[in-house]
Amino acid sequence: MTQAAPRAAPRAAWRDLLAPGLASLVALAILLGLGTWQVGRKTEKEALIGRIVARSKAEPGPLPAPGAWDAGRDEFRHVRVTGRFLNDQETLVHGLAAGDTPGRALQGYYVITPLVRAEGGPVLVNRGFVPTELKRPEDRQDGIVEGETTVTGILRASEARSMFVPAPDPARGEWFNRDVAGIAASRGLADAAPVLVEADAVPGQTSWPRGGQLRVDLPNNHLQYAFTWFGIAGCLVGVFSVYAWRRLQDGPPT
Repeated sequence: MTQAAPRAAPRAAWRDLLAPGLASLVALAILLGLGTWQVGRKTEKEALIGRIVARSKAEPGPLPAPGAWDAGRDEFRHVRVTGRFLNDQETLVHGLAAGDTPGRALQGYYVITPLVRAEGGPVLVNRGFVPTELKRPEDRQDGIVEGETTVTGILRASEARSMFVPAPDPARGEWFNRDVAGIAASRGLADAAPVLVEADAVPGQTSWPRGGQLRVDLPNNHLQYAFTWFGIAGCLVGVFSVYAWRRLQDGPPT
């Protein structure tokens, strides 16, 4: 009778592993599911980036018809608009731009100017960036465009304001995000298009503002996230395997 207890010990140890084993199995399934989901998101993000790049590099076309704007379909399209700038109604939005030295950013403003079209309502055009010292229009007279002009650029939706971005002060002309509806309302443009045109760069331009500031650079870290989840899953398997082996070797607690 005294020799039967050691043979029963392994069976008791296996029973003690049932609850932690089930919990580890559930956790493993969740981790593998998250990793697989991130792999799928990587494929979706790459397809989205491909579509955006293709739109932005296509030949410029007209703006969407009034009321036909669809962000999923139209944003990042390359467009061409013709009209006359309302230079006395430009709006400056705080921003940064790449400097001449790699890794160094310039502080300044984006110049948002209404463009009055012969057909259709006005559309806001982000003419580009000016450094802080050229904030006043009279300090960049060579960049003022008078009369009818044609602008090509990338169509953008209104830029949402995150919780870390200060609220605008239209009375003082202080804006920190490219809020199409808000800027249009502050300028009394009731029939303005609900979109913004990010002007292309002008080859050889030496005057300010300077367009071509838009960078199609969507973050795509999903593969890194997938490796993280799969790595945690591997660690879980390793830790539980060591725990189970020791439990079976030592037997149930006395």
